[in-house]
Parts: sequence; structure tokens; C-alpha cells
Amino acid sequence: MNLEIKNKIVDLIDSKILLDESLKKHTTFGVGGTSSIFAYPKDKQDLVKLLEYTSKENIKIFFIGSGSNLLISDNGFDGVIISLKKSFKNFEINNSLEVNIGTGVMLGHMVRELTKKSVKGLESLVGVPGTLGGALIMNAGAYGSEISNYLISIKVLDLDGNEKIYKKEDINFSYRFSSIAKTDIVIEAKFKFKKGNLSNIIKNRSSASQKRRNNQPLQFRSAGSIFKNPKSDMAAGYLIDKSNLKGTRIGDAEISTKHANFIINHGKASSNDILKLIKIIKNTVKQNFNINLELEVNLLGFNDNELEGVA
Repeated sequence: MNLEIKNKIVDLIDSKILLDESLKKHTTFGVGGTSSIFAYPKDKQDLVKLLEYTSKENIKIFFIGSGSNLLISDNGFDGVIISLKKSFKNFEINNSLEVNIGTGVMLGHMVRELTKKSVKGLESLVGVPGTLGGALIMNAGAYGSEISNYLISIKVLDLDGNEKIYKKEDINFSYRFSSIAKTDIVIEAKFKFKKGNLSNIIKNRSSASQKRRNNQPLQFRSAGSIFKNPKSDMAAGYLIDKSNLKGTRIGDAEISTKHANFIINHGKASSNDILKLIKIIKNTVKQNFNINLELEVNLLGFNDNELEGVA
């Protein structure tokens, strides 16, 4: 992206704009190159202006939440990365336990606020990193609960800045999947919950947190689960473990010895190191079990040659 376009975007909106921003500090993996533009639109008006301009000029955009579930190329992203996590943070709950939540809200904060109201259902998501927006797009879940279970509707903007509302029945949700179009930017969601017993909610929340501490390498930087489970009764981590891949290391990237479906960064890993491990896992599991593992993490900025053997 040339300097003239960068300056036009800076002048376009009254929001925080970062130029040639390192993406390492914006992802839980701690890897990735730079983004030509990294924008924090302060409100819907600035977001619409940004969408209209990038659409008109055919500039690539990508929305990022907390940067979990994401692997960005060492070459970065020649476009505009947009984060809503400093805005779109409204949280409104009524006496009927209908909740309107901005998609910049972090999942952990959402769970804590619901717990204060003795609302049950999503307490097991307390340790899932990320914003509500990302959670909806991938239909985040844990220990039997999925975020779509309680959804009523979502409010989105298209790439031209037009607002639309979709009811839950308009969207196809399944395991770690939603049919929300990549051209629709979710800015708010409406949920309907039920009252629960506060002590049971806290107990369930604590149990989910303890399971994560026991089973996941939380002391290292990672993107969470790398692959989706191929079946409800077959975990990707089990297949990777049985392929004797735990501890396989390239550079500072390693297949975790604690949870085989995690790749961890010991501090100086590159995206390329991690991508090589992903390919090793896919190829080995395919050879051993004739199963094609499907990625749960999103990949950004890689070219077709780099992605050969990954899709």
C-alpha cells in the first residue's frame, strides 16, 4: 500500500490509526509480519466510512478480535486490519434476560457479567480467548455449550456500510462453523438466557477453568486448538498424540507435550515454523488414520505456494 493511500485513510476518520503495525503484539501466537494499516474505529460512523473507502478503492480488509485462533504470515498483510475491541462494547440486559452485546466485548467479560445476574449457559466459555464477534463467526464452544445456543439475532454491516439484521434461523450453525458471510461484519448480537442457581454457575465456571489449566499449555503463547475434531467422539489431539508427534519442534515452535492439538511458541517462533508443523501434523495423521484434519485456526497473508498441503 502506497503512502498516499495510507495518508488518505488517516485523514478519513477521527479514530486511532497505526501505520505498518507489527502484528506480533495483536495475536495470541505472538507471530506475524506487519499490517499496512491497523485501525480502531471509535464508532459505527467511522467504521462505515472506512468500509466505504476500502470497498471503493478495492483495498483488502480483515477484522481481528483478540487475535486468538489466528496465524498471520511473516510477510504480514498488505491491507487494512480493523479491530472493534476498543469500541462496540455495549452490554445491555433486561428483566427478561434478553441481552444486547457489542461484538467488541471479550468473552471472559461477557461471562462474568452474566454470572453477576445469575444467568446460566455460557459459564464454560470463561477461559475461551477472543471477542464476541469472533466467537459468533466460529460458533465458539466448550464442554458441551456453544454460543449459538442462546442467540436470537445479529446486527451486521456489509462492506458498503449498509446495516442488516439476521435472525438465528437465517444462519447455519454447526461445530466450530457459522454461515455468516465474510462480507458481513457483525457489530452486535442479541441473546436470550435463563436464570440459574448462582452457586452452580460459579461451580461450573470454576470446573471449566480448572480443566483448561490441567489440560492446556496456558503458560505459552498459542492460538488454542489448531484443528477441529473430525468427529464428536474423536478428538484431533488424540490422533496427533497417537501419531507420536508431541514434542516435535521446528525453531521455537513446538507441538505441545501437554495437549497435542496445541502448537506453542517458546518465544521466537516464526509463522513459517508453525505452518511447517501444521503440515507435518496433517500429513502424518492422514498417513496413519486416513483422516484429513480440518484447520480450526484462520490463516492470513499466506500465498498459494505456502498453503500447499494445508487446505
